Amino acid sequence: GFHLSGTVTEPATATEPEMTYKVAISFDRCKITSVTCGCGNKDIFYCAHVVALSLYRIRKPDQVKLRLPISETLFQMNRDQLQKFVQYLITAHHTEVLPTAQKLADEILSSNSEINQVHGAPDPTAGASIDDENCWHLDEEQVREQVKLFLSQGGYYGSGKQLNSMFAKVREMLRMRDSNGARMLTLITEQFMADPRLSLWRQQGTGITEKCRQLWDELGALWVCVVLNPHCKLEEKSCWLRQLRKWGEMDVCPLEDGNYGNELPNITNALTQSSAHSQDSLARPRRTVFTRAIEGCDLHWQDSHLQRIISSDFYVSPSYQREGESLLFNSQGQPLWLEHVPTACARVDALRSHGYPREALRLTVAIINTLRLQQQRQLEIYKHQKKELLQRGATTITNLEGWVGHPLNPIGCLFLTLTEACRLEEENCLEISDAGDSKPPVYQHVPIATGSQDSGESYLSLALEVALMGMGQQRVMPEGLYAQDKVCRNEEQIIARLQDLELDPVLVQTLRKQCILLLEGGPFSGLGEVIHRESVPMHTFAKYLFSALLPHDADLAYKLALRAMRLPVLETTAPSGDVTHPHHLVSVVPSRYPRWFTLGHLESQQCELASTMLTAAKGDMLRLRTVLEAIQKNIHSSSLIFKLAQDAFKIATPADSNSDTTLLNVALELGLQVMRMTLSTLNWRRREMVRWLVTCATEVGVRALVSILQSWYSLFTPTEATSIVAATVMSHNTILRLSLDYPQREELASCARTLALQCAMKDPQNCALSALTLCEKDHIAFETAYQIVIDAASTGMTYTQLFTIARYMEHRGYPLRAFKLASLAMTHLNLAYNQDTHPAINDVLWACALSHSLGKNELAAIIPLVVKSVHCATVLSDILRRCTMTAPGLAGIPGRRNSGKLMSTDKAPLRQLLDATISAYINTTHSRLTHISPRHYGEFIEFLSKARETFLLAQDGHIQFAQFIDNLKQIYKGKKKLMLLVRERFG
Repeated sequence: GFHLSGTVTEPATATEPEMTYKVAISFDRCKITSVTCGCGNKDIFYCAHVVALSLYRIRKPDQVKLRLPISETLFQMNRDQLQKFVQYLITAHHTEVLPTAQKLADEILSSNSEINQVHGAPDPTAGASIDDENCWHLDEEQVREQVKLFLSQGGYYGSGKQLNSMFAKVREMLRMRDSNGARMLTLITEQFMADPRLSLWRQQGTGITEKCRQLWDELGALWVCVVLNPHCKLEEKSCWLRQLRKWGEMDVCPLEDGNYGNELPNITNALTQSSAHSQDSLARPRRTVFTRAIEGCDLHWQDSHLQRIISSDFYVSPSYQREGESLLFNSQGQPLWLEHVPTACARVDALRSHGYPREALRLTVAIINTLRLQQQRQLEIYKHQKKELLQRGATTITNLEGWVGHPLNPIGCLFLTLTEACRLEEENCLEISDAGDSKPPVYQHVPIATGSQDSGESYLSLALEVALMGMGQQRVMPEGLYAQDKVCRNEEQIIARLQDLELDPVLVQTLRKQCILLLEGGPFSGLGEVIHRESVPMHTFAKYLFSALLPHDADLAYKLALRAMRLPVLETTAPSGDVTHPHHLVSVVPSRYPRWFTLGHLESQQCELASTMLTAAKGDMLRLRTVLEAIQKNIHSSSLIFKLAQDAFKIATPADSNSDTTLLNVALELGLQVMRMTLSTLNWRRREMVRWLVTCATEVGVRALVSILQSWYSLFTPTEATSIVAATVMSHNTILRLSLDYPQREELASCARTLALQCAMKDPQNCALSALTLCEKDHIAFETAYQIVIDAASTGMTYTQLFTIARYMEHRGYPLRAFKLASLAMTHLNLAYNQDTHPAINDVLWACALSHSLGKNELAAIIPLVVKSVHCATVLSDILRRCTMTAPGLAGIPGRRNSGKLMSTDKAPLRQLLDATISAYINTTHSRLTHISPRHYGEFIEFLSKARETFLLAQDGHIQFAQFIDNLKQIYKGKKKLMLLVRERFG
């Protein structure tokens, strides 16, 4: 009958012994309808044992004895034989069968049992009745379990890959016209809808994760395929429609545009200045991932024109009808199909997916002929309006629904259908979205089967043409992060497929023709002369076209890429905000900017396009100039222009050959533009940019360096100009790199000195020291720089800056100048009693040591300044000690006599310093005692010991100190423990 059973032996392996499994398979009308196997394997695919038995039966039918269904055999037995048969059967399996046998016996002997109400008895080996459903065996529980498991892994461990392969399995079932395809998709969808993360994402208002979104998209697209099955029954379709509506009405159902944003009005729409097309989106009905499939349920295949298109290659209009306008045929008599493009492409996808590749091809050709005709008509309309549109400089005409990034992926679908017909391979297999094969497909030209005169076209050239048409369609940037991201992703996918095509003369001709049409195409082409402000940019597409065209038609390649460089959404500068930096406007005037979430990516693509052109134009001055102008006009981000400058520099200076001066000059010019753009704005990469520019100018040569030194004020801050630019230009490395002669070195040095003096005048605080260093070799310049410092010292400089310059002066052998600057620095300083670790202490000690080494007069001049500025007792006592250790004037200034005697603390100028020190100790003691804690007592006693040493330097010091201690005991007698310690140490 229809039941196959067998024993499958799995041979022993190194780790496992030989195993034997019992397998049973039921089949019906060439389909396996159920399987069981002793291995207990749980999977949506059949186990190896079931496959082995099936293949054995297929390959060796004569080895498998064919018997009648068991009911027929039993019918031939008499009463005794039947008794014998049953008893033997029970004996063979008495442990398993006996309870069932007894139960059945009881029921048969009971006159009113259920078993006696039915005529006949079941037979598992007999086939199903002709009206019964017959479909391949599918383990539904396993499908549920697996999908649930993969979803719970949340995109980890390749679960996305696993789910994609399940989707591919559904597509394969559809192609084999296996009715389980829709059943399996239903099971998958039920699990997707039950994913607990959906309600979580909805509560949090966050979008679904990227990986998950793509799976939902594929799910939606598959349902469109299923409901568009050209041969499905009406009841099947209405059943699917009920399911789809039920899922679509659930509040967790993901939306088509990728966010749960419908509850929150889109910010862009809330702004009045936003473009008109988004005004109605608040009122728009909710579109879920199933909406397109629900709409697809209304489509049918009964249209007679459609039926004729898909059923014959030779369907053409009668020749006498070809004069007038017809909606059904073009002027060559080829059929047209004037349906909404994504919908028409969904039909193609459905035909292709349900195993009707010829029909899919025929419909594709009709769609492309329709697109061509539309392209021609739009071109004619544009020619009439061209003047008016060019005067306005913008257009309101554009497609609100772009084909690239569309949920139904119309362009990808047509391209795949056409290229599949041209693939060179043994298996003409459907592409699986993430096939692991890295080998690019090989295509050949297959002429189009057509009833009209031989067009000489191939499916391959059509594939290229339709991809270019779709990618070049002018369209408004969709709303929402996900939809915008999808536009970029889909574009990259199509381009990756285009790059698999080997461009032979036929394809190059198609490419050129389509590119010319796109350039002339007016507002319907994204590469037309005028575009809508919110048009999706064409940079990625243009980069592909440029590289593909360049070897065949360089002029067209450049014309196209230069046209595509624009990014109009950033061009319109708003009245408020800093108009000189239009790239900052996004944050300044949000109302003027639709929410372009992918703007950063788009700008980097614009930069890539420019970089590709720069590389190609190397050595061609005219082309480089036009590319440079396009960059300066269209790119608004300083960091991207800087990247381009760096790219140009890299290409211009290869390691193994000479530099290219044309491209080097472009790099320099871009670098200069970056300097001007970032001069007044904060940029964290600014130092790196300045350093790079000097390197670039050095490569260009000495004239470039002179030029940046002379026009420094428009490029650099004074600090950058002196500390980075001039310092690098004057470094030993630069001189060696340029191998300059003496006049050139002098010219550079002179420019650097002029710059140094200008910067010192403009910003003495930060540039004075650099200016002095740069002017060292030129006496007049050095004197001028010194004078600038002196003039600025009283007002614009801090003591730190003045001390630093003073030390530099001493180091250079100008001790008197150093003394003068140190004195000026002292007037700016103020050290309080408790600042005994202040960073300026070293400078003060150094200044006093310098004055002491110069002589008595200098010391006498600085001490009053010290006394006025420093109130810290320990610092003052340190200075005093140092001044009494050696005689003043040891620096040996020429023309001065030196007594060589130590100075006394009783006489000026040290007397004044001693008094100040004692007074500082007294004040500090009182200050410390107002808030002292017991743990600081020991430290305080040490401090008093130090004070005593200073007191004793005075003639009546011991008397003064005794009075001071008595005084303390009197005032602070409440602090008993502390005063006890004071008494112990000082009596």
